Amino acid sequence: MIIIDDISYNIPFIGCEVSADFLDKFAERTADGNLHRELIGVYFNYRLELGMSTDVEEYSRLWQKLTSNKEFHTVTVPDDTGVPYKYVAYFSNIKHSLRKSKDGKNYFKGLTVNFIARRPAR
Repeated sequence: MIIIDDISYNIPFIGCEVSADFLDKFAERTADGNLHRELIGVYFNYRLELGMSTDVEEYSRLWQKLTSNKEFHTVTVPDDTGVPYKYVAYFSNIKHSLRKSKDGKNYFKGLTVNFIARRPAR
């Protein structure tokens, strides 16, 4: 289950990839070969792969949320402690593909989305 802006979507997870991205204000090597840097912070960014659903209304509700033009969202995702991790992020690289059309309904597969953190986690 995925939670966005405190709304649950009953679409199963297939995969959850987490990156800890270090963002520098500057990073520079001096002539003596030493690296000097000022770290802004560590950002936890998620790439989720979601499973197929036969509930086209629920899937559409999630698709509409993911593709809304709101700048940032509060997302709740799994973390390494087993306790859900809640943070503010924006969405990028959202994609899926049509699996089949039947009786006027479209069924999709392979939904992926990246959640990019607004603020550093550390």
